Amino acid sequence: MNYIITYTVYILIISVLMGLTTWKLFKKMGYNPLFSFIPFYNYLIILKETKHPKWWAILSYLPIVGPIMMSVFHLFLMKKFGKRGALNGVLTVVLPFLFMATVNYGKDPEIETEEEEEESKKKETFLGSVTFAVVFATIIHAFITQPFGIPTGSMERTLLVGDFLFVNKWAYGYRMPMRPVALPFLQGTIFDAGQKGNPKDDPKSYVDAVKLPYLRIPGYDEIKRYDIVVFNYPQDSVHTAIDRKDPYVKRCIGIPGDVIEFRAGRLFVNNAPEKILGDEQQQHKFIVKTSNQLNIPQLYKAYGFLPVQEYQTNTGFLYAFQGLTNEVASDIKKLPEVEELKEDILQKGFNDIAYFPIKERGEVVRDESGNAMFSKKIDTSNCIYPINKPWNQDWYGPLRIPKKGDVVKLDKETLPTYQWIISEYEHNKLENKNGKIYVNGQETTQYTIKQNYYMMIGDNRDASLDARFFGVVPEENIVGRPMFTWMSLEGAFKDGSSSYQANKGSFFGMTIRWDRMFKATNTGEANKTSYWWVAVIILVLFFGWDYFAKLFGKKKEED
Repeated sequence: MNYIITYTVYILIISVLMGLTTWKLFKKMGYNPLFSFIPFYNYLIILKETKHPKWWAILSYLPIVGPIMMSVFHLFLMKKFGKRGALNGVLTVVLPFLFMATVNYGKDPEIETEEEEEESKKKETFLGSVTFAVVFATIIHAFITQPFGIPTGSMERTLLVGDFLFVNKWAYGYRMPMRPVALPFLQGTIFDAGQKGNPKDDPKSYVDAVKLPYLRIPGYDEIKRYDIVVFNYPQDSVHTAIDRKDPYVKRCIGIPGDVIEFRAGRLFVNNAPEKILGDEQQQHKFIVKTSNQLNIPQLYKAYGFLPVQEYQTNTGFLYAFQGLTNEVASDIKKLPEVEELKEDILQKGFNDIAYFPIKERGEVVRDESGNAMFSKKIDTSNCIYPINKPWNQDWYGPLRIPKKGDVVKLDKETLPTYQWIISEYEHNKLENKNGKIYVNGQETTQYTIKQNYYMMIGDNRDASLDARFFGVVPEENIVGRPMFTWMSLEGAFKDGSSSYQANKGSFFGMTIRWDRMFKATNTGEANKTSYWWVAVIILVLFFGWDYFAKLFGKKKEED
């Protein structure tokens, strides 16, 4: 309801501005000036008078698409009154209501003759085609399915670095856009300023001042345990808009109400070993001691994804493989150079929480012995969630995943588990004063959870920034379910796949993995059929039909 009310207010504001800046133009076209204030109908009149399809008016107030279409309709209106050319076009798009007001309240505006209008339209056919191609693609991108790329190896070898997925936004319920004024196809920023700049200063691809509350239209399916899910990173500090936070893809290993636990790197759900699906290939970190140097390029060609660190010792070589399946580890162990291979599992109770050193005037403060003194401020980006538990990624939990309606106890021990949920995800004012907890100004010892939460973990268990670090994922951050891989390029993300890259010299250093294209993502089956040839046939038929339709139309016109 809040979403509808807020959106209606925005529509009314735009309609009032439209009326105040164009009423005289509507009167000149032969209409009641009050019609310029009526939402949808004002744009329908513009389309009718400029001889464009009237149903386009439906698109005028859609999130993301609406602002683009409004600019197009404003351009139509200005051109109707002879305001053509690049400068007039820029002013109409950048300062729409201000520029239209100058035309509206200026000297008596003159409507173009039909001959002038037809001559101008012929010159603008190409630009119009490009504009509506962008609009059509934006509608698909924003309201139906969205493409995502896999830049890191957290889901290897289930999803490979360089896989590009189409994500179904309706399966778990469509989440309405929360920043309706935005550039199409861009997620959070227009470009990255690089490591030297502050990410918060990067130019945003959306207008943060125009915001809408969270609203999700019910879907036809629920998130199931072991589904692969795309969601917005909940602890993204750069973007405050939920739907503009960085997209992540992980496996949902725990649904609301589940109790999850890692024991020596192995996952248990509700005290039972996790179910391994047919298409899931878990990896772990292994330490390999060898007498001679391994042929890493050869291993990479044999096993694909193979991030590795190499160290030379007095007696041979030491390798840290970040991401081996049990089968690959077994094969490497059989190599004649290998003396020892063991899985790298952290000790129980070991937690490498990063504390900030105490600084004064830019210098680190040290004690009498010269040791750096550390404050109680914790770098949570390097911490296990919650920060007060002696857990690590191999020995984690037990942790109960919050469920909507749960009444949880709040005290000094439990607050780190629920503080992000209460303050950030459910938008309450949370305070801790002298050991007493206040929610929205009221002292309390309990809290009722308002939405469902999920535990998202990568299949590459020791190389995954996942819920063990950033905590449970709120339902409002869920984007959708991956449908299929539409493109797979080895070498597309140089920094994300491996410390060694096999450059086969094709397609700008990238290799197309044809066997992965147009394969379903979430079936759980080990062997998926690739349907890329079906896509090729569809494209051939589409463009072939378009060609013959144009040819037939031309011949008919000549006859």
